Amino acid sequence: MGILDGYRVVDLSIAMAGPLAAMRLGDLGADVVKVEPPDGEWQRRAPAGGAEGVELNASFLALNRNKRSLAVNLKTEAGRAVVRDLATSADVFLQNYRPGVAERLGMDYPSIREVNPAIVYVSVSGYGDTGPYAARPGQDLLLQALTGAMYSVGRDGDPPAPSGTYAVDAITAYSAFEGVLAALLHRERTGEGQLVSVNMLDAAIAVQMQELSVFTVGGVPQHRGSEPHGHTYIRAPYGVFATKDGHVALAMPPLDSLGDALGLPELAGMDTDTDGHSRRDEITALVRGRLPGRTTAEWLELFDERGIWAGPVHSYAEVVTDPQVRHNGSFVTYRHPVEGEVTTPGFPYTFSATPPGVHRGAPLTGEHTRELLDELGYPPERVSALLADGVVTARQEAP
Repeated sequence: MGILDGYRVVDLSIAMAGPLAAMRLGDLGADVVKVEPPDGEWQRRAPAGGAEGVELNASFLALNRNKRSLAVNLKTEAGRAVVRDLATSADVFLQNYRPGVAERLGMDYPSIREVNPAIVYVSVSGYGDTGPYAARPGQDLLLQALTGAMYSVGRDGDPPAPSGTYAVDAITAYSAFEGVLAALLHRERTGEGQLVSVNMLDAAIAVQMQELSVFTVGGVPQHRGSEPHGHTYIRAPYGVFATKDGHVALAMPPLDSLGDALGLPELAGMDTDTDGHSRRDEITALVRGRLPGRTTAEWLELFDERGIWAGPVHSYAEVVTDPQVRHNGSFVTYRHPVEGEVTTPGFPYTFSATPPGVHRGAPLTGEHTRELLDELGYPPERVSALLADGVVTARQEAP
């Protein structure tokens, strides 16, 4: 049994931030009901990076395990009634609609609180529910651009550099996940539900707490130099450097130790902290010029002997075979009724008494519609009528 066994989550979200937050609750044992249109969420069918499955793409599989699917038409009053009935038995209600959509559908906080006063209602948005940007599209790249993160890496004159991951989506998801857990704890203590509002803009700013504080407290602007550098506010050397047979990552080594390892006595005479910032380009160029002389493995052995923070630069193919990754069980593999054997990233936490797990894979569209309506006490004739009228769709089992 998971730590959240007995809690029910109604998940009306799409794309990444909302579904990831809901999936984490499911990983901890909550009964997560994914409410989606009769023909399924659009992301089921959009190929992720060209990885097309039989019916479900890789992104959908990665973000929707441990959920049941209720396929229902919220454009009908009968469909909205089904979801309101579902909300009466729920602990958490999560949506990431564009501003105004939840109100129009009667899925907003006041409407859901009316049928379940103790509900923890989570609203995820791009920029907040109000304000000059409220109607703008909340997309990861756009938020990275808006919040200054792209100017913290790279060289002066280079284009602003986006992250290689959907970083804003992920931190927004974990902010929502954190907010749900805190609100549930509050409800356990007081019996009171509440509205939890999370937006991508604030999440992207909050995750840059160190960088932005250097600017707001210290008054130091972002300053990209003429050499490639991993982060504008971190002293050199900091970044990825070419070796004889690949690349190595170096993170803020003491300059005297690094100079000894590289055979660069000029580094030993520099002050690690002061010169590490003021002579960043010079230091980076010296290191860049020396590292191609040996292989990655040779450099890592030398660096390890001297306690220098360094590591290999992996591709995804190397990540999945890395011995520490395998030791940690960082990925989970399970059988999906349509997609076959599925391997996706697993869980970022462990519990000694209530470990997370995969108790069901990503659902097929409407796979649990009949099951859920039966749990709500709908008689067979009403279920048949809802199916006949197209209010809900159901898929009993995979082929």
